Amino acid sequence: MRWFGFGFNAFAQICVPEKSEKEESNSAVGQEKVCVPVELKVTGYKLAVFSDPPEESCVRLAGFCASISNESFSPVTVNTSDCQDAVISETHLTLAFPDRIESWDLQSKDKTPSWSMEMAQSQNSDVNLPLVPGGYISSKPPIFRSLSSHFQAKSLALGGEHAILLTAAGAVYTWGQGSHGQLGHGGLIPEEEPRTVEALWGMSIRSVAAGGWHSVCVGDGGDLYVWGWNESGQLGLPSRGLRKASQQKSDQQAGEQCSSFSTRPDEELHEEVFISIQAFPALVDVSPSCEISTVSCGSRHTAAVTTTGYLYTWGWGEYGQLGHQTTSSLDEPQCVEFFRTENLHVVDVVCGSWNTFTAAVKKEVLGLKNVPQLPPVSTASELWTTC
Repeated sequence: MRWFGFGFNAFAQICVPEKSEKEESNSAVGQEKVCVPVELKVTGYKLAVFSDPPEESCVRLAGFCASISNESFSPVTVNTSDCQDAVISETHLTLAFPDRIESWDLQSKDKTPSWSMEMAQSQNSDVNLPLVPGGYISSKPPIFRSLSSHFQAKSLALGGEHAILLTAAGAVYTWGQGSHGQLGHGGLIPEEEPRTVEALWGMSIRSVAAGGWHSVCVGDGGDLYVWGWNESGQLGLPSRGLRKASQQKSDQQAGEQCSSFSTRPDEELHEEVFISIQAFPALVDVSPSCEISTVSCGSRHTAAVTTTGYLYTWGWGEYGQLGHQTTSSLDEPQCVEFFRTENLHVVDVVCGSWNTFTAAVKKEVLGLKNVPQLPPVSTASELWTTC
């Protein structure tokens, strides 16, 4: 299995800094923006091991704010031996152990967890953060939030200000802030308690994901449903801002060669329907011939893997997080050509806020030498339908 990363790289989270001079001259080390997928090389390099003396079961914690504060700060070393799962935000790191859950404040000098919960080992056998027995872990205090057992929660995704819950029966519940339509209830009001997404009722959903202010889910049949904010095209629906920016760029390139060219696109912009906020789930046809196997969301971008191993991305692309060798944003799903040209079959994708990480294998390994070529990209009108 090979892992690749692209997008925001100001802290070298994509490119391992220890490289030879020759490798460094041809790599993206030190670049803030990585627009082409870069393979993560970690051979001989111990990630997240910073204790002194080095110990493989320890990690040194230092929050983002500590690095820019004028106040002196001494990182805390945490013993992570037997750790089964972890989830991190800008301010907290939560670790799941066989007998307990611990949450550490990354901006605190305390050498003890800011919150912890003891559990019997049988309780923790199926821990899948942010879900924990009796509730879930939030990205900010209060760290533990209770959740009724009657939901029979299967998975949970946390957005910037909202949460999406998937039950064992395939139903979807959302709650939190709804100012950008990210709850999918048709309005913009917040919900303090989990509320079922009625537009998806009766459908069997197998996975959910949350972005900063948008939500997505995948049905058992591989269909992709999206809702929430579409300011950067992160829903894969027509975005007026992106279309205008694209048209202005085209007009500048065309210059005065054709005067009629500068007026007709404006008329088309007025005729086309644009989506700023999609308050109900909408069906997006990412690939006409393929089902979606997995999906992930960044702050304002989305990435989906098809059952045939192709990666599609769309939304905000300022840091190259779409992987299309550009920093342009897109409001239409587009295949990341890198993996196709490298004959790689994508099996998983995980989005950070402003970057994207994918796992892939050679098609020969899977016996997929003769995978059919993708059909031409569909037009915007063919890519979406509102429920």
